[in-house]
Amino acid sequence: MIYKMPSLGADMESGILAEWKVKEGDRLKKGDVIADIETSKGIIEAEIYEDGTVEKIVGKEGTEYPVGTPLAVVRTEKDDDETIRKELAEVEAAAGGEAPKEEGAAETVFPSSEKEEQTASAPKSAAEEIFGAIAETKDEAVQEVGRIRATPLARKRARELGIDLKELAKRVRGKISARDVEEVARQLFKPGAAKPDAMRMAIAAAMSRSNAEIPHYYLSTPIDMTSALSWLRDLNAKRSIKDRILPAALMIRAVVEALKEVPELNGFWKEGPVPSEAIHPGIAIARREGGLITPAMIDAHKMNLDETMQALSDLITRTRGGKLTSSQMTEQTVTITNLGDLGVEKVFGVIYPPQVALIGFGRIMERPWAVGDAIAVRKVVEASIAGDHRATDGRTGALFLAKLDKILQNPEELL
Repeated sequence: MIYKMPSLGADMESGILAEWKVKEGDRLKKGDVIADIETSKGIIEAEIYEDGTVEKIVGKEGTEYPVGTPLAVVRTEKDDDETIRKELAEVEAAAGGEAPKEEGAAETVFPSSEKEEQTASAPKSAAEEIFGAIAETKDEAVQEVGRIRATPLARKRARELGIDLKELAKRVRGKISARDVEEVARQLFKPGAAKPDAMRMAIAAAMSRSNAEIPHYYLSTPIDMTSALSWLRDLNAKRSIKDRILPAALMIRAVVEALKEVPELNGFWKEGPVPSEAIHPGIAIARREGGLITPAMIDAHKMNLDETMQALSDLITRTRGGKLTSSQMTEQTVTITNLGDLGVEKVFGVIYPPQVALIGFGRIMERPWAVGDAIAVRKVVEASIAGDHRATDGRTGALFLAKLDKILQNPEELL
């Protein structure tokens, strides 16, 4: 099997091979991480989807390759010697073609030693003063003469923002990270002065495509969450802090159960509706440096409530730590977004192609609510759906919201 530069999103055209996690001769099992791939959305852990042995590696770390470029040969059980011989010839031929752009090779980023010596005695610039401030928070800096240790993402961001890595390397302990570069950029540039973020551009491309290709319909309904939140409060009162369940996990679990009953909304549009048997909801999570990522909660249909909470915590940690896997980046079958923490009452989202639906939740608010013949104050959330009108119609969306409401009135069944 030829391992190629994976596509980690519909908008991805190329990626940087940040680091191999294996070496030739290593045995791999399905799901093992074979490499770290840098994309506009950060560093992604690329997994292998078959058991096998690494036969040959030709991709170079720190190099940018178009999607589909052969990077390695992995011998699987179905590969015979003749197949491997042909695949080796193919990847070696690809490696001998036109050299791809190697990250960190730009001369403007790395001044010559002579230039460095000249600038070393010059008065401190404003940037140097800021670098000095960073050093105070990182104890004594380690300087490596003639070599800069920086992640590929840090090199890319430094070029985009015009940050001199050579200067930064004098003040940062160990390998320079993208966070180090971003920290300097935030201090150097006034708000709004920075160059467009690569991730913002990727989101812009995907959302433009969505609005151009997908005829959306929107529905929303208020759901009484009083009983569900009361039940959750009683459940959490019996648990340690680390084992407690957040309302967000309860809602995700309820959405997954509702999708089992209305499967038309879980899947894709590929010249026709293609429902997915597995449910991998993409959960919208804000990055610390800005922008949203919707990593997939893989096999959410097989989880109970505790497992859903654990998976949600893991996704948040991985997203904000830049350690998502390739399957988490590519296998979303539907998207769930919740902007309630920002005070939003209703969410009418844009579907991420080729998915066919997006489910939104707003803020849980206290509202007057009819209970029998009386008016009571209840805790209510506005649930919404954006549907692809090519794949489903409003009746399907309405049926889903009704199922969701019914499930949330019986939260004990979600355990």
